Amino acid sequence: MQMKPRVIVTRRWPAKVEALLAERFDAVLNDDDVPLTPADFATAFRTYDAILPTVSDRLPASVFPSEDCRTRLLANFGVGFSHIDVAAARDRGIAVTNTPGVLTDCTADIAMSLLLLVARRVGEGERQLRAGAWKGWCPTHLIGTRVSGKKLGIIGMGRIGKAMASRAHFGFGMDVVFYNRSKVEDDETRSMSARQLPSIEAVLAESDFVSLHCPGGAENKHLIDEARLSSMKPTAFLINTARGDVIDETALVHALDRGTIAGAGLDVYAEEPAVPGGLLARENVVLLPHLGSATTETREAMGMKALENLIAFFDGKPAPDRVV
Repeated sequence: MQMKPRVIVTRRWPAKVEALLAERFDAVLNDDDVPLTPADFATAFRTYDAILPTVSDRLPASVFPSEDCRTRLLANFGVGFSHIDVAAARDRGIAVTNTPGVLTDCTADIAMSLLLLVARRVGEGERQLRAGAWKGWCPTHLIGTRVSGKKLGIIGMGRIGKAMASRAHFGFGMDVVFYNRSKVEDDETRSMSARQLPSIEAVLAESDFVSLHCPGGAENKHLIDEARLSSMKPTAFLINTARGDVIDETALVHALDRGTIAGAGLDVYAEEPAVPGGLLARENVVLLPHLGSATTETREAMGMKALENLIAFFDGKPAPDRVV
């Protein structure tokens, strides 16, 4: 009888998907849901045929063994894979897959939620009420910023960027401008009268709200830095549901301290789960714990995609979402 491929899941998956995984593979599940250490990963590469990491895991070149590597596949639970040193994987003949296309709507929903929360000072209001500090309605109490009819700038007009733009335009009558490295001209953007501008700076200068939807990783690390934050209006808000390293967090804290921008809504951070104290201390920043895809339907769909990649790979077929 042919042995089942041995795989390890680095964090808990939805129970429905874990059950299917266990039927098909010799699966080691992380029931304690404790993150693997670099030493754990180094051991896993020598022990398992596949490792099933998440976007919260860190897989730099240093954890890949130089020899005796058993792992043939990293089936990532998540669409982003900037946490994996793909060059190191390629050098060792390890395939990498991801889970695109199933978290578009949920991530756009969270981005729109962050925009509304920070504009209308919802977090401040809830904290005040729960602390028993609310003294009743007052004409000048927690005055926020109107959203309807304002201008939204999108950086990265892919699937999620378009979904965010659609919610803003059709739901709140917002004008949409965007920057994308390649030309985007299709029925979807035309239906929103969305305008593509020639530079990130042009989008930042025009927008009342800026929402980031670009990949993370080396090429986009600190894409939003001190100079670009200075390009924004002092009344503008920055929203990030992309990757934490897209923003220079130190520069963001300084911009907030100086009043360069009005506030920010963040779901992702450069060194998750760590969040800079300068952000935690601010009332005009809304912070969420990476909830972009956190619905039952989406997380199960992501798990199924990872499972489909795993099955195809070990059946000798092309993995549908192979990135390396």
